[in-house]
Amino acid sequence: MAYTNTQLFIDGQWLDAGDRRSLPVVNPATGQEIGRVAHAGIGELDAAVAAAERGFMVWRDLGPFARGKIMRKAAEIFRERAGRTAELMTLEQGKPLAEARAEISAAADIVEWFAEEGTRVYGRSVPSRNRPDLRQMVVKDPVGPVAAFTPWNFPVNQIVRKLAPGLAAGCSMLFKGPEETPASAAELIRAFADAGLPPGVVGLVYGDPAEISNCLIPHPGIRKVTFTGSTAVGKQLASLAGAHMKRVTMELGGHAPVIICDDADLDLAVKASFFTKFRNAGQACNATSRFLVHRSIAKQFAEEFGERARGLKVGSGLEDGVQMGPLANSRRIKAMADLTNEAVSRGAKVLAGGERLGSVGNFWVPTVLVDVSRDARIFNEEPFGPIASIQPFDLLEDAIAEANRLPYGLAAYAFTRSLKNSDLLSRKVEAGMLWINTQAIPVAEMPFGGVKESGIGTEGGPEAIDAYVNVRSVAVMNA
Repeated sequence: MAYTNTQLFIDGQWLDAGDRRSLPVVNPATGQEIGRVAHAGIGELDAAVAAAERGFMVWRDLGPFARGKIMRKAAEIFRERAGRTAELMTLEQGKPLAEARAEISAAADIVEWFAEEGTRVYGRSVPSRNRPDLRQMVVKDPVGPVAAFTPWNFPVNQIVRKLAPGLAAGCSMLFKGPEETPASAAELIRAFADAGLPPGVVGLVYGDPAEISNCLIPHPGIRKVTFTGSTAVGKQLASLAGAHMKRVTMELGGHAPVIICDDADLDLAVKASFFTKFRNAGQACNATSRFLVHRSIAKQFAEEFGERARGLKVGSGLEDGVQMGPLANSRRIKAMADLTNEAVSRGAKVLAGGERLGSVGNFWVPTVLVDVSRDARIFNEEPFGPIASIQPFDLLEDAIAEANRLPYGLAAYAFTRSLKNSDLLSRKVEAGMLWINTQAIPVAEMPFGGVKESGIGTEGGPEAIDAYVNVRSVAVMNA
């Protein structure tokens, strides 16, 4: 299929930048430029904020049932266009078509769930202590125009997790989309525009990330900031937002531990954690990363995990049967090589992979490292790629301590048949999301977010809408 250039979406119109600037979009499977994306300047950003302010006034007053109707229509349109959007996503991001289609389907589900949840944003009436003629109310109002910053690894999902609760609450949303993967993100926004969303309610811009954040976050027209990305960048943006008293939601990095107890269903542990490790070539904030396996089964687990890794078909996501696509860019290839080589220099052994695949595109062979030292970089830094690191443990309490050692606290996983172990893990593992005896199952109705340095707030469940509303006290005395 032909890849199309991507424009900015401002005040209900698709536009090129005023000075015609654009950025290249590269297919990570070939390394070749496949299109361009418009590069917004300060003029376009100011126009986008002004449109968001006007759109907010319309959307806020439309009411939750009318808003929900448009959101459900957008989800329907987006599903109808899933085939084309999935191909665009695979061309620009690299993931296999099956994964792209699954992302699109999940996005539509999220929109539909929040369309309904928006009708349940309730206030409450509070009885007066001593005045029967005093009426006290708690009301919830949308916070206002929101600046949202999203990454390239899940071009649709990362937007929709902000877009759906924000719209459901009654906010307008201005997105700084991912320059690496602009077309699939634009298709999501196009579905909302075609569903009848009023002009200005949603905007989409691309350009220089630092310039855009330095313009939008302090802008007086923006009332909230939400970001998904690395912890380092998240800290910078949260600091800038704090200087201007802007509310923030931050979904940041992780380094998910996987604790596999001696009584675990080994086959289940291998299958579930393998899928969550190599989905999207390991480029996921909730990917399984640090494997802590009881010493009695560590060798067997590693051998079975390595065998699966060696059998994984790697290639262009558009090819039939491909199970893992390329990494996003050449920088990720260097990062994988550096992490692997440093771990080996500290005594780790390469059980599978450990090298680049071919010389064209950004392909890395699925890698399994065993006997990894605790001070190796791969056990302390989020790899964000297809490398699994395995370390044995003897006592569950020691494994939990290791899981909690890092400042990250996004996702964690565990496998055990013991209710006692499950209870201990549930109480002691410091993570915003813990999955026991299953792969990651992030659904709209459950919170999605981290603790410690992995973020502030959540992007799932009713709690996600709470981040987009102001809570006010209103007291009325009868005259």
